[in-house]
Amino acid sequence: MNLAKADIKLETKLVGSVEGNFDIPSYQRGYRWGKDEVYRLLDDIYTNGANNYCLQPVVVRKNLDRYELIDGQQRLTTMFILLKYIQKEFKPRIKLNYSLSYETRTNSEAFLNSVEKELAETNIDFFHIYNAYQTINGWFIDQKDDVIAADKLYEYLVERVKIIWYEVDESEDAIALFTRLNIGKIPLTSAELVKAMFLSRDNNSEMDREKQEEISLQWDNIEKELHNNSLWYFLTNHSNVKYQTRIDLILDLISGKPADNKEKYYTFFYFDNLNKEENLNEIWKEIQHTFLILKDWYEDHELYHKIGYLIASNTKSLQDIFVLSRRIIDGKGITKKQFKSELDVYIRKSVALNGNYSELSYEKTADYAKISRLLLLFNVESVRQNGEQTHWFPFEKFKFQKSSKVSWSLEHIHAQQSEGMQKQDDWKEWLRLHTPSIVSLGDGNSELIKEMETACAKERLERLEFEDLQQKVIQKLSSQGNTEYMHSIANLALLNMSDNAALNNSTFDVKRNAIIEMDKKGQFIPFCTKMVFLKYYTPSTSNQLHFWGQPDRIAYIKAINSTLKNYLPKAISIEKEAE
Repeated sequence: MNLAKADIKLETKLVGSVEGNFDIPSYQRGYRWGKDEVYRLLDDIYTNGANNYCLQPVVVRKNLDRYELIDGQQRLTTMFILLKYIQKEFKPRIKLNYSLSYETRTNSEAFLNSVEKELAETNIDFFHIYNAYQTINGWFIDQKDDVIAADKLYEYLVERVKIIWYEVDESEDAIALFTRLNIGKIPLTSAELVKAMFLSRDNNSEMDREKQEEISLQWDNIEKELHNNSLWYFLTNHSNVKYQTRIDLILDLISGKPADNKEKYYTFFYFDNLNKEENLNEIWKEIQHTFLILKDWYEDHELYHKIGYLIASNTKSLQDIFVLSRRIIDGKGITKKQFKSELDVYIRKSVALNGNYSELSYEKTADYAKISRLLLLFNVESVRQNGEQTHWFPFEKFKFQKSSKVSWSLEHIHAQQSEGMQKQDDWKEWLRLHTPSIVSLGDGNSELIKEMETACAKERLERLEFEDLQQKVIQKLSSQGNTEYMHSIANLALLNMSDNAALNNSTFDVKRNAIIEMDKKGQFIPFCTKMVFLKYYTPSTSNQLHFWGQPDRIAYIKAINSTLKNYLPKAISIEKEAE
């Protein structure tokens, strides 16, 4: 259900200004807050109340001269009990401006005004209300000076603490709305509240109904466009787990919401305050303009790849890049040329290194992220440089496949060690995977093939026997020469391989065949990884399909240097040719 399409009234109001008679309907459960919830609310108000603290939305529907309380009854009831306690114990002259009545509990309004112990056992709601009252009493006992605490709390409630008042039209289906907010556990989002701000019936003086309908349609169109995963995963590394509605991303950008800010309605409060200073039409223009900026980046081949890389590599956030795009230089807004130049600076910094990339090692934890970032840039830039018309790096496939996040890792192009292979099944699988490659080498390997098949058929394969066979196979499927390269960037690629230890520890030929099969099935293989295993970088004069040797490594590093020459602090050193 789209709440914002209902005829609604939306505002933030001080707790002290809440007034009226509230009915809690029978479709809701009764009051159930315990000590933890009550203490948390009091602590939050006492700690944050001086800073215009705001509670979560209270959703109501007007019913003649009363309000049907659809959502927020636990909070509103607790606030009433708190005010009642302050009135009874500290400030007898204060007046409570609202009342509560539970439809399923006769005399609930009277009980809330008296909270008598004798009636607490009458029903479960009265029991919890009485316990909440006692919890509040205990909280005040815990304070150094209960009088000062009462003064502060009352001042905050009356003058500082706000609630989000969300009043739907009388014709709204209250039960359906309650189900959406409570049974389904789907709370109102900042985006829904901001949209409601534009569509609120109280804004008719500022914009007519026709304009509101236009905004509603444009809003839905933006949300629809953001559901294009190619656009969405270009802009963010987050799935919808973080963004229940994707337009939240746009609104967060405008509000400048920090990445580490956990305040649920931060963005709504920003727009609510902005509404007090600016015309709603101007606010809406800013939202539209921001979306069009992001769409322009997406449609610009160069910007798409540079911004996409910075976000995907976690070098810069979308917020950082958006702030950059709004920078003022020499009294003027940043030009597109200047913007691209600054992005290049960010990219260079992302791969800056004290030393040379040839010195980094897979085995060093501190080097892993540096190599990964460089190879991602190599992939993205390779695609970008191949041409605007046909080549666009698919960030959506890089980040998410089949609705789950992809975990990319550095994999050895050619493996000579059995890292993580401790099980019988892994050893036998490794031998089975390499048998076709040994067969393809031709005559002269029949004895080795027979040994491999015999080992796979054994009920128990001894480690030493496996390791002896493995070394024979590796010797057959490895070119001779320098082995110091094993953990260097010249032997590493980005792969989304399985948890199959045998496959991960396989030689080049086996991995090559596996990747070809993955590609046939439509699985995403990074551009440069595919180029490596298809030997596109290797000169034809040095090409031999079964091995990953020195000529392959040299050609691979030359390709990286050539592609990233504008970003690398210095060219990656190339191992010397074998004499």
